[in-house]
Amino acid sequence: MSTPEEQVPELPSSTKLISTLATVAMISGLLVVLVYEFTKPIIAENQRLATERAIFKVLPKATTRLTFVVEQDRLKLADDKSDGELIYAGYDKNKQLVGIAINAAAQGYQDVVKILYGYHYATGCITGYDVLKSTETPGFGTKITTDVEFLANFNCLDAQVNSTQTGLQHIITTVRHGTKKHAWEIDAISGSTITSNALGRMLNQSAQALHPIIAKNLSLLKQAAQLN
Repeated sequence: MSTPEEQVPELPSSTKLISTLATVAMISGLLVVLVYEFTKPIIAENQRLATERAIFKVLPKATTRLTFVVEQDRLKLADDKSDGELIYAGYDKNKQLVGIAINAAAQGYQDVVKILYGYHYATGCITGYDVLKSTETPGFGTKITTDVEFLANFNCLDAQVNSTQTGLQHIITTVRHGTKKHAWEIDAISGSTITSNALGRMLNQSAQALHPIIAKNLSLLKQAAQLN
């Protein structure tokens, strides 16, 4: 008795396979775009709230603030369409300028570390900071927010502008733990040198660029709250 030949299934054509893959890729891409567009305003709002909290943390005497955008060596009040480097001027209840909050960032051990720091224009001191973003190793890199000795560097870190208003009087540098001699030096955290160096580097870069601009526009910053 003869056995009927087994039916071999027909393979799909390459055109059909390509069409199917293209459809799947298009749907996946569309989903990614939809998720991005949905989460974008949520992320932006969370970042705004984090920045707002940080401003009043680094400027504890401030009750209100105004945002300015940097345009070359000038400052102007920012609006929703402003695009560029932003700084935040803090004012007390009498509308007197009490300090400026400034963003800074640099590459740490694992990723970019971003902070907002407080600057007291009258003394030329950086007086504290708040970390906005950090993925450094827990227990080491994160000590920049908890190590009491390290945080003492910022009771008054010297960031005074030089007489020509072209930069700082002294370069802010991070030194080996226990060797700090000057007010513009940051005593590093033992075992967390990379993150300590990143903090010193970002503060120096930001201060060298922005503190002279703040000095040149100090009258504007002081009067702005009275006019708004």
